[in-house]
Amino acid sequence: MPRKVIITCAVTGAIHTPSMSPYLPVTPSEIADAAVEAAEAGAAIVHLHARDPETGQPDQSPQAYERFLGIIKQRSNAVINLTTGGAPTMKIEERLLPATVFKPEVASLNMGSMNFAIFPILEKLKEFKHDWEQSYIEGSRDRVFRNTFADIEGILTTCADNGTRFEIECYDIGHLYTLDHFVQRGLVTPPFFVQSVFGILGGIGAHSEDVLHMRRTADRLFGESYCWSVLGAGRHQMPIALQSILLGGNLRVGLEDSLYAGRGKLAKTNAEQVKLARELIESLGLEVATPDEAREILNLKGSDKVDF
Repeated sequence: MPRKVIITCAVTGAIHTPSMSPYLPVTPSEIADAAVEAAEAGAAIVHLHARDPETGQPDQSPQAYERFLGIIKQRSNAVINLTTGGAPTMKIEERLLPATVFKPEVASLNMGSMNFAIFPILEKLKEFKHDWEQSYIEGSRDRVFRNTFADIEGILTTCADNGTRFEIECYDIGHLYTLDHFVQRGLVTPPFFVQSVFGILGGIGAHSEDVLHMRRTADRLFGESYCWSVLGAGRHQMPIALQSILLGGNLRVGLEDSLYAGRGKLAKTNAEQVKLARELIESLGLEVATPDEAREILNLKGSDKVDF
């Protein structure tokens, strides 16, 4: 049987700002439509952040998520994945709240503190729709995205009784060893869903050797106990996705990670990127996993056991 490849689509995130693309989903209806369209295009999992509908600023309040979660669930069978990363400017308690309240099938979990820098974009971006954007971007020059061992343990233990599993985001090799630490303590159980992140300034690079190093290290640490996925930031999105497919892995696309659908071409929808990923997968004789197939692969609890 052809191998099933899981596509995750991260539809808006908290890094890109409205001035970077007119197509970035901001309002609840835009986020809901983007998630449903991505699922219809082939995404088994949709990874969600919320934003203030007036300014586009990241908003991690449960009220912000409540405006679109039920709509997406009603219109789609996609696995819904809620961020616990929120935005680098937020405290851990704020970031964790939506996953605590809504008990999703999947939540993201970053495996370490890091410099998460986006300030170089100011070399190109000179005009801003909203007052908060420039200082938010510039602030990344002197900002540490905090995810301490205590933070990670707190997220794991808080969600332990909810049946929520994790998209474990690893931005560098050391994050795989941090994951192994929690595996050894029994706080993370297989199958692990490891999302390797490439091309963020402050994390591992996007060279093919970096991808191979991540894959080999995860294989050595976790053997057959994990399911591997990747995301490439910006222009690295599709090349990294292709490498993952060839190495037996899965992939993540979406406007959270890249605003483009080709060289110099802004993606008008998240679904546009999903379709490109699907074409890569099917051109290699593989199949795109359905949401229910992804649930089986990742041992998820099912959409009937969430609180939205």
